[in-house]
Amino acid sequence: MFKNLHLLRIAPGWTADAAQAEERLARESFTPCGATQPESAGWVPPRGQPHAPLVEVIQGQWLLALMTEKKMLPGSVVKERSAEIAARLEQERGYKPGRREAKEIKEQATQELLPLAFTKRSRIQVWIDPRAGLLAIDAGAAAQADAVVSLLVKALDGFNLLPLQTQQSPAGCMAAWLAEGEAPGAFYLDRECELKSADEMRSVVRYARHALDTDEVKQHIAAGKRPTRLALSWNERVAFTLTEALTLKKIEILDTALEGRDGVAEDEAFDADAAIATGELRRLIPELLEALGGEQPAGQVAAAPAAA
Repeated sequence: MFKNLHLLRIAPGWTADAAQAEERLARESFTPCGATQPESAGWVPPRGQPHAPLVEVIQGQWLLALMTEKKMLPGSVVKERSAEIAARLEQERGYKPGRREAKEIKEQATQELLPLAFTKRSRIQVWIDPRAGLLAIDAGAAAQADAVVSLLVKALDGFNLLPLQTQQSPAGCMAAWLAEGEAPGAFYLDRECELKSADEMRSVVRYARHALDTDEVKQHIAAGKRPTRLALSWNERVAFTLTEALTLKKIEILDTALEGRDGVAEDEAFDADAAIATGELRRLIPELLEALGGEQPAGQVAAAPAAA
């Protein structure tokens, strides 16, 4: 159900009311781009069925979905049309358009071409855990997560968000784990990582499908390279990649957590998948925060533990 998660802490003071949230999100439901509208965003049913709720509540967990649509207009096409307009004006008037008029011509060309452009849609899954005060956004890029945050804060009364910060930096902890050849608690080093040097060369070393508890990896850490991402598994139930920004990527629910899933009826699959995914991640995230030294109040700077 989730591939990447950006995590944020919900500030105290918000009252979780699913019925009220449903009403507020309905005011910002998705509508496709108009003829000359370059992009559009709005809420859609996370279940993927028409007229289904915009806020699905499964075992106390909220699931939302944001749909975005963007007109795909290549710059080369706009440039070509702009040149055609400029050439026509030059022929009519006997002189080339100036710099300011050239900008207006480009805007005119864009407006003419937008109705003909192809559109691309993207769907972003959102998970709210009201009990834990946690927001998780399944977005591949930080800019996408920021867009979701802006729309949620606008739509929901009293819904404010804080960065999720840990006492120790993820990069520092990952470096220590690689130097020691093992991760703490129920976490295990997997077979992928990316290391970057902090000097002006910014050299990068990437390991894929490679053992990480080796002398070679430890030498890179001792030489000052720091992990920007590290593949981990948790309790033999979830595999994921941790980034230096405390983002979870490439999330995969493992077979041991999916036992019994095959017998679920098709019309119950969404609920089953949601319950399994949120159930596993609700246990994983607090243990991950603990492995990173525990959560800290917003505004403090996370310390980096020394690698062994």
